[in-house]
Amino acid sequence: MTGNFDRLFGKARRVLLGPVAAALLLSMPGAFAQDVTAPPADSATASEIEKFCTNIADAARDQRYVLQRQDLEKLRANVDERIATLETRRAEYEDWLKRRNDFLKQAELGLVDIYKTMKPDAAAGKLEMVRPEIAAAIVMRLPPRQSSLILSEMSDERAAVLTNIISSASDPNTSKEPS
Repeated sequence: MTGNFDRLFGKARRVLLGPVAAALLLSMPGAFAQDVTAPPADSATASEIEKFCTNIADAARDQRYVLQRQDLEKLRANVDERIATLETRRAEYEDWLKRRNDFLKQAELGLVDIYKTMKPDAAAGKLEMVRPEIAAAIVMRLPPRQSSLILSEMSDERAAVLTNIISSASDPNTSKEPS
């Protein structure tokens, strides 16, 4: 029975399916479209890819160098600014240190002159109350005869401390860095 059905409706089916198939294909967007901008991936060879990468490598490298140079220039400007600030502060510190040292020299010379005119027992009593570093500096600047008289009038412990300070001040290895 199917044979008769095919004979009767076979031709009609073929006649109806043709236009329906054509309408269906035309209604699908991009069914016949081709991408003409990029070659298909299968046809791109390794040499073409290599040529493309080689062509843009110099431009990419140059752009990287420009960006790195800009970064380095910013860093250099920042470092130069900090160096200028440090130089200004160093100059201020050196000026302050010079004024301080000048003042200390004047004060120390005045103190030495004061202790030079004192009797050894009075000078020893006063120097025992002063910081050991200051007392040692004063004793070092006095004439040896007067220094020995002052040290003999001091307590043994205080005289030993001053003697240690004076001896370490005259040691040439005191200010050297330990190796």
